[in-house]
Amino acid sequence: MPFESYKTSRILVTGGAGFIGSHLCERLLAAGAEVVSADNYFTGSRRNIAHLIANPLFEAVRHDVTFPLYIEVDAIFNLACPASPIHYQRDPVQTTKTSVHGAINMLGLAKRLKARIFQASTSEVYGDPLIHPQTEDYWGNVNPIGIRSCYDEGKRCAETLFFDYWRQHGLPIKVARIFNTYGPRMQPNDGRVVSSFIVQALRGDPITVFGDGGQTRSFCYVDDLVEAIMRLMVTNEDVTGPINLGNNSEFTIRELAERVIKLTGSRSKLVFKPLPQDDPRQRQPDLSKAKATLNWEPKVALEDGLKETIAYFKHSLEIA
Repeated sequence: MPFESYKTSRILVTGGAGFIGSHLCERLLAAGAEVVSADNYFTGSRRNIAHLIANPLFEAVRHDVTFPLYIEVDAIFNLACPASPIHYQRDPVQTTKTSVHGAINMLGLAKRLKARIFQASTSEVYGDPLIHPQTEDYWGNVNPIGIRSCYDEGKRCAETLFFDYWRQHGLPIKVARIFNTYGPRMQPNDGRVVSSFIVQALRGDPITVFGDGGQTRSFCYVDDLVEAIMRLMVTNEDVTGPINLGNNSEFTIRELAERVIKLTGSRSKLVFKPLPQDDPRQRQPDLSKAKATLNWEPKVALEDGLKETIAYFKHSLEIA
């Protein structure tokens, strides 16, 4: 039976204890689904899903997706993979295995169950883009042997596997390329620019800006992203993606730092360091496809989302 609704469905979320995964689990439960979170807690945290444990429709399983998982579900959201440079470069071989072996194992499970499956891909498949903004038909400008390639190429290979399973086995797939996302439950030490700036500002430490701060990013609040993911999963089977999900309001890194300083009331000063290898100069999604296909666009303004994220870090770091 084709997957049509979250209500009364049993859903597997790999990476369910992660930043985005935990928000997705929360929303799926609110929609009436029974949810199984599978996570090896390499970058995910039990704290992210602690408030869900008492829900009788929620189950947390410790599992590494590089190994097969035997479970009965109606649909699968595959979000398992370290997503910040600090974490995915810590064990780059394992990062590639998580993207590639993890995709193979989850696709095999979906094939056996005849279940719909969602792949959390990334804007990193575009590398350091030569076109701006990035559209889904752009093939990217990626260094295949650089320090970021374990993640970039791992995700590109995962997309290949998803589309080959779709062509070869008729598997119903949904592939989203997720751009920079922020919000509560980010890790304070993940090296991502929003969390790093907020933690440094709250602690009164110098705020580290790489390069001259002129490189741009587009920041999507996690609630907007999860709404888009939920909508994509219930589209008709002929909608496979890949589809860009994110926010198309572009800001320089320096603008972000200055806004964080203002919202936190911090006295932190900016310090500038050399750009890391293969750090893209521009990153902005073309959201035309998402708007047309999902009737969706991001709603949360950067300032509003930053306020929520700052409040979360104040509480979690116990900063008065």
